[in-house]
Amino acid sequence: MADRAEVLGELADAVLAVDRWHPVRVGIDGCSAAGKTSLGDELAAVVRGRTGREVVRVGIDYFKRAPELRTGYPVDSAESYYFEMYDYDAIRERLLVPLGPGGDRRYISGLRDSSAAVVLDVPVRTAAADAVLVADGAFLQRPELQGCWDLLIYVHVSFETVLRRGIERDQQWMSSAAAAEQRYSTRYIPGEQLYVDQVRPAECADLVIDNENPAAPILTRP
Repeated sequence: MADRAEVLGELADAVLAVDRWHPVRVGIDGCSAAGKTSLGDELAAVVRGRTGREVVRVGIDYFKRAPELRTGYPVDSAESYYFEMYDYDAIRERLLVPLGPGGDRRYISGLRDSSAAVVLDVPVRTAAADAVLVADGAFLQRPELQGCWDLLIYVHVSFETVLRRGIERDQQWMSSAAAAEQRYSTRYIPGEQLYVDQVRPAECADLVIDNENPAAPILTRP
């Protein structure tokens, strides 16, 4: 069984094998608590160690819509989470399209803090023509973003693992473990189930990582 470093090396090789005339846009997709952010941070570091190219690291959690704009569904519902949480227009037009074919390479790395309560003063930056974008987040294969990625990695874990890890992680900032369990059971997991059912992201991604055991993830579809 491959260890984490070996799998990260395989992923880095896959990233650097993508040949484009514009920055390479890598998306790390998956459900809550799947391990997307850790994988993205580590993958970016490995890629930096193997090339002199610029690596742009972005978290899609910083592209959430303002809460007051999420009015189509009850605020704590699965539908609000799936359909209204993220500003797909901004993700596309201010990050992915500028780095894509014919883009001017001028991008921003976010709009708001991860709670979406605070507007960020984020500068517009210009990526190098051969830069590599490593972006992680939920719902990266929604229709609004199709055609905007050059390599898609899906991080798979079971919904049982999502619930367990989510409670362990989020009870630290929520009022209790019970509150975290309620949030995941009624909002996050049902919303992500909608995504899995409608988009089938594991089938559509270029690479799939089974991350049930983070110390020894498995590259299930190279």
